[in-house]
Amino acid sequence: MSVFLLVIGLVLFISLVVIHEFGHFSVARRNGVEVEEFGIGFPPRAWGRKTKKGYLFSLNWLPIGGFVRLKGENDAATEKGTFGAASVATKTKIMLAGVGMNLLVAFIIFTALAWLGMPKLIDNQFAIKSDTHVAHQEVLIGYVEPNSPAQKAGLQSRDRLVSITGPARDTSYSGPMITEGPVPVPPETKPITSAAELSQATKLFAGAPVNITYQRGQTQHHATTTLRTTAQAKDQGSLGVAPVDYTLTRATWSAPVQAAGLLWQLTVATFKALGTLLAALFHGQGNTASQQVAGPVGIVVVLHDNSFLGYQMVLMIVGVISLSLAIMNVLPIPALDGGRLYVLLLSRLFGKRLSKDMEERIVGASFVFLIGLIILITVVDVRRFF
Repeated sequence: MSVFLLVIGLVLFISLVVIHEFGHFSVARRNGVEVEEFGIGFPPRAWGRKTKKGYLFSLNWLPIGGFVRLKGENDAATEKGTFGAASVATKTKIMLAGVGMNLLVAFIIFTALAWLGMPKLIDNQFAIKSDTHVAHQEVLIGYVEPNSPAQKAGLQSRDRLVSITGPARDTSYSGPMITEGPVPVPPETKPITSAAELSQATKLFAGAPVNITYQRGQTQHHATTTLRTTAQAKDQGSLGVAPVDYTLTRATWSAPVQAAGLLWQLTVATFKALGTLLAALFHGQGNTASQQVAGPVGIVVVLHDNSFLGYQMVLMIVGVISLSLAIMNVLPIPALDGGRLYVLLLSRLFGKRLSKDMEERIVGASFVFLIGLIILITVVDVRRFF
């Protein structure tokens, strides 16, 4: 099932770029700018067909998104139907249409998840408390400490903890004497649905042999181990794992409101992260900065590592990526939509149109920088994850 969800996640990720480009395509055509080609994937071309609308629809061999080629894309073009001949207002709408589509997709995904089951990604995640309830809660193992009781029991990262059963205990009977000797108390089982419950259970059974029930994939397993004593545990914990709460919440009428609130929270968090990234680069902390970004390889790894959690988490990741694409395309990088728009507005501010050669040099140089950055991030991702 997780492999199926991984494939679906990758298809949805690629579709986000196609949807982005469709935004440019539809707004350009509605505003009188001719479209020469709408392509899915990047060249070399595998197949193409001229449509009745006059543009070429193509399928290309590199399945990494899509593109729209408009007639006269440079600002210096003046022929009717070209992008260059359009008004500044029309150009602005065309350039921001892709951003708008990605924001819309993220909003739709988050709204659907608020109804179906919204994974909790951040502390104090926006929700209307009166209309929100916990639909599912479980504890996952995020990290297993070497030579810990957990490792000796065979527990692995991503296992779901179900319960911990402590040893049978003996206690003296204080009522009327019916039988001699201590009265056995059955083993106590603690269901584990949160990291707090795991902590309570391991403290209760510290130093004792326990039976751990956990789920790996679709199969439930049992393992026995002896927990560390309270004195031995210190900061490492009696079991020796780093637990991760995985919670799904559901809402009804407030789902669109929650989607909008989450969009805002994640947007603010993204810009804060970008600020931290730039500060790290400015202070020469390249290694720190590289850990805060991920490229195509990192996205595939994230989808792979989280697809076992179900379709809700896959959709959540796709929604976050869609929002990230929107944010990325408003940044002042000339090879991207926002950067091209900034360059256009600056040229008008100084009362000049960009010449074709100047625009090509600006966009070309930034494109080379962008490709270099993607290659660098990919290398970092490969080293980090493999």
